[in-house]
Amino acid sequence: MVCASIRWMIRCTALILKVDSPILIAAIFVTGIGGTFQYGFCASVMTSPSAARMRLLQFIKELVNQTCLQRYSVSLDQWQLSLIWSFTVSMFCIGGLAGSLVSGQLLSNFGRSQANPFVLQLCGYGAVLMLLSQRAMSFEMIIVGRVLYGINSGVNLAAHTMYVIECAPKNLRGMVGVTPATFLSLGKFSGHLLGTSELLGTRERWPWLLAFNGIAALLQLTTLPFLPQSPSFLLLKDKKVYLYSFDVFREAGILEHHLRYANMGTGLCELATSAVCFTIVENTGKKVLLLRGFMRTSATLILLTVTLNLQSQFSWMPYCSMVLIFLFVFFFAGGPAGVSAPLPSEMLTQSFKSAGNTLACIIIWTLVFLMGILFPFLVEKLLYFCFLIFLFFCSTCAPYVKFNVPETRNLTALEIAVEFQRMRCKSGGERSQSKNIR
Repeated sequence: MVCASIRWMIRCTALILKVDSPILIAAIFVTGIGGTFQYGFCASVMTSPSAARMRLLQFIKELVNQTCLQRYSVSLDQWQLSLIWSFTVSMFCIGGLAGSLVSGQLLSNFGRSQANPFVLQLCGYGAVLMLLSQRAMSFEMIIVGRVLYGINSGVNLAAHTMYVIECAPKNLRGMVGVTPATFLSLGKFSGHLLGTSELLGTRERWPWLLAFNGIAALLQLTTLPFLPQSPSFLLLKDKKVYLYSFDVFREAGILEHHLRYANMGTGLCELATSAVCFTIVENTGKKVLLLRGFMRTSATLILLTVTLNLQSQFSWMPYCSMVLIFLFVFFFAGGPAGVSAPLPSEMLTQSFKSAGNTLACIIIWTLVFLMGILFPFLVEKLLYFCFLIFLFFCSTCAPYVKFNVPETRNLTALEIAVEFQRMRCKSGGERSQSKNIR
């Protein structure tokens, strides 16, 4: 049944892409399962819907307390347990930052696909630690496992995008470039789904939930040798908002027994939007999707701030906030989230691709780590006005994209570099002209 489903998905993808190359289709699925899928799963598995997240939180806190009682005969206070939980969640970002720092060197020296076996083995070790943590009575094994997962995701965020972009023909590059965002959304949804009590979110099976990344890593590790190295690398060689979505819905006033469905809805919405973005990106263009996405998310955040402030006055207002959150996910996944990842690989020439992707991943991991640590305090201090922080960034990015980011559709890296130069010259000329008028 599983094999038949995979074959059906491959045939559908081939039909959508209108391409006869089975290697390209296989590369999309293999690198996707071991690439951004891993990041999405890790980012959501500890922030899954209401009941599942609270159960996992309870199980890990019990493990921490039992470990301290057994070793030191000390029972930890609630704030100490919460601090260790927050630290455990955030260590994934520390590992991701470390992986991003070394990704450029790994990808340049070993290639986009040949660098992955090193980090996939780390993911396997992390899965073993997760699986044995409960039996060994060691919460530290979970922390180390999260770090190893982060290193794997940090490297694969860059490797996945660069590999599929470089393997795709120019006329399909935009559509293929959206697939990392689609697999990321699939990973998030899988984390929400497997975390339910009907599947792996139970007292007996939660170590298997945390170890699930090892299955995806094993799948990619066994299939990578059959994929070719990316053509661009061979040419160069010859020459040389989801960590706390549950808390957001709770603050929005959604009833407790509806939280799991609300959070599951965000995952489905993001996954569906990524698939839609996949089909329209070639006709619409990345710059248009970015600009529309930032403008629409800005408008949604303004309305969300208003509805959150009015939720105590109207019983139906919290559900308006929930709809606006869905709209935000829809606009963000269909624009910035869907098309931003492949931009460094498309806009930069071959000599600067690894460095550009490394820098982009470092920024992402740093911001995700800071958000994971600071967001609960921002909600506590700013309440409903915490979304104004995101509004500032979205409204700032919109004009920047309009005047400083070129369209990359059907253009080579050299043609994009020429377009950059033209935009800079135009901007410089306008500034000089305004200075002369003054």
